[in-house]
Amino acid sequence: MPLYTMLGLIALTMAIIYLLPKLTRAVPSTLAGIVIVSLLVIYGGIDTKTVGDMASIEGGLPQFHIPEVPFDWEALKIVFPYSLILAAIGLIESLLTLNLIDEMTDTRGKPNRECIAQGSANVVTGFFGGMGGCAMIGQSMINVSNGATQRLSGIAAALFLLSFILFLSDPIELIPLAALIGLMFVVAEKTFEWGSLNALRRVPKSDAFVVVAVTVITVLTDLAIAVVTGVIISALVFAWQHAKHIDVSVGVEDHGWKVYRLYGTLFFAATADFLSKFTPAEDTDEVVIDFARAKVMDHSAVEAIDSLAERYRKAGKRLHLRHRTPDCLELLTKAKDMVEIDVREDPHYHIADNTLG
Repeated sequence: MPLYTMLGLIALTMAIIYLLPKLTRAVPSTLAGIVIVSLLVIYGGIDTKTVGDMASIEGGLPQFHIPEVPFDWEALKIVFPYSLILAAIGLIESLLTLNLIDEMTDTRGKPNRECIAQGSANVVTGFFGGMGGCAMIGQSMINVSNGATQRLSGIAAALFLLSFILFLSDPIELIPLAALIGLMFVVAEKTFEWGSLNALRRVPKSDAFVVVAVTVITVLTDLAIAVVTGVIISALVFAWQHAKHIDVSVGVEDHGWKVYRLYGTLFFAATADFLSKFTPAEDTDEVVIDFARAKVMDHSAVEAIDSLAERYRKAGKRLHLRHRTPDCLELLTKAKDMVEIDVREDPHYHIADNTLG
């Protein structure tokens, strides 16, 4: 019976929140839902769990103090990993909330200012025994849905919460949990991007896998680990897909040299496909690889070129490399003396030093 009572109160709260805006917006529907259900429980004699049954919210003003921890390297090694994870989660959630609010209000926030303010506040609150925090997507959704789109809404929420803790804990503890659960169900429903479910059927399977993986990892671990894992998976998927874009067209020049014209980006994931496109045993004595429409990105690509040059050398044939950058030429070893250079036609991009290992 208590379960059905709570479910009924949750449904009533959600119905009020959804239906009241169709009648009037003079009163926030979320506030009306909580107040009506609370009055029904208090004066109707309905037996259900309340906030006070979970814990007391009564408190006082925090006192300034310096944390009693040793300020040395050993303490830093213990604290730093957890602080890094919490900072990452706070920043990610705040930026996601800011992006969502920007879409809802058709405005443009200032993420740099928000992050600096959040970090400064978290440092200060630590000296008063408080926990680090971030932008609350639930509170933000409630505010915006009820027309509170300015910064004053956040300040007002903080002041009201402080007054509840200091002076109004007794009436707040009478609020039924069902009303708060119904409110959060509505917030979750409005926050969830339902269109993404249809998009999962249209986007590439790799993208759908990343979305599902990040969602599951967030539930099982935390947001920071999920985001890092998602970035790694996306990078690997991109490398795998981009590796398939290496293409070669074959032709013969007037003087009988066979020409391989390379198209795409040559990097570690594409080297095997690159090498498979050449047939030294069947080629002419003079072979040209034209890189005019290709890019060499890392040291693995350079090693692949050297390996190919060695295969042609063993076959008793000469390989010419056209349109290579000076950066690549300096890295070549076995193929260095097999290069045909035309500086006027060479592209002017560079291989990043940090990719050479």
